[in-house]
Amino acid sequence: MAAARPAHWTARARPLPALALAAAVAAALAGCTLGQQPQARSTPAPVTAARVSASAQAATAGDIPGIVRKVEPSVVTISHDQGTGSGVVWSEDGVVVTNAHVVGSARDVEVAFFDGRRADGQVRAADEDTDLAVVDVERQDLEPATFQDELPQVGELAVAMGSPLGFQNTITAGIISGLHREIPGSAQQGIRSLVDLIQTDAAISPGNSGGALVNGRGEVVGINVAYIPPEQGAVAIGFAIPGATAVDVVGQLLRTGRVTHSYLGVRPAPVTDEVAAQLGLDRARGVVVLEVVDDGPAAQAGLQPGDVIVRLDDKPIDSVEDLFGELRQRKPESQARLTYLRDGQEQQATVTLGDRPN
Repeated sequence: MAAARPAHWTARARPLPALALAAAVAAALAGCTLGQQPQARSTPAPVTAARVSASAQAATAGDIPGIVRKVEPSVVTISHDQGTGSGVVWSEDGVVVTNAHVVGSARDVEVAFFDGRRADGQVRAADEDTDLAVVDVERQDLEPATFQDELPQVGELAVAMGSPLGFQNTITAGIISGLHREIPGSAQQGIRSLVDLIQTDAAISPGNSGGALVNGRGEVVGINVAYIPPEQGAVAIGFAIPGATAVDVVGQLLRTGRVTHSYLGVRPAPVTDEVAAQLGLDRARGVVVLEVVDDGPAAQAGLQPGDVIVRLDDKPIDSVEDLFGELRQRKPESQARLTYLRDGQEQQATVTLGDRPN
């Protein structure tokens, strides 16, 4: 799932001190990756009752069965020879959204629906940075989900729907635990999607990836993407890609087959205590620039290897995830003010962000 290095990437000539920057990721994230085929699966039951849409009043009161009846026709299971994940129906003419890591390198998949039917699907396009993909399915009578394009409120009801470990049509419930979350260390694994996420305590397990996180009105507020496992000391800490991000990314994938991302043109690394000492910093903060792309936005703004980025506009940058999260909020060709440390002195530069090459 690591992002590929741009083919034209070349480092500026100035060498860094001998820094120990091969950072080990402290948070051992066991995201909802496919792994092996599940050992147990459930067979989708046929629809035997009329579909009931929960009213706003009933949803506020926590009518989870009503929410499930409304949304379950729009949640699917996606399988291929590497494993099983989940997906959400985007349009009635056969478009399904899921995680890029669910489909992986596969191009042909099988999609199982709530009504017990199965259909062949083909991966149309994927974006590894946001970990989203779209699949075309050979079926024209699907029931699309409703996506909320605003962030939910902390404390709202959250219902996770998908196929954990292959158990289709599984429902778990909790609340929205937090917003704008990032998973520490994920950027060092190349998992650039794990920033600006919704946190929930609704149970998420392997196989839930690509499924729906739903609010009390039956709207999809997020696409489930990852969780932190109990062996890391976590209790019900799961994450979803916000619905607004999914709406934006899927729209781009359907229109052009690719997604634009703002591009700074640096290879960043965390500032550890050891790095801070070697750079003469009073404490470990910010993001150290390991390499600068020739003629990239950062190079044109005057940044050099060894600079330490500490703010982007007025937002503190304390980690690589902070930097990716702030870049995620900005569009190519927009301007940003970088505050960075060089030789212990704080400096500023205005950078015009580029469109990151594929």
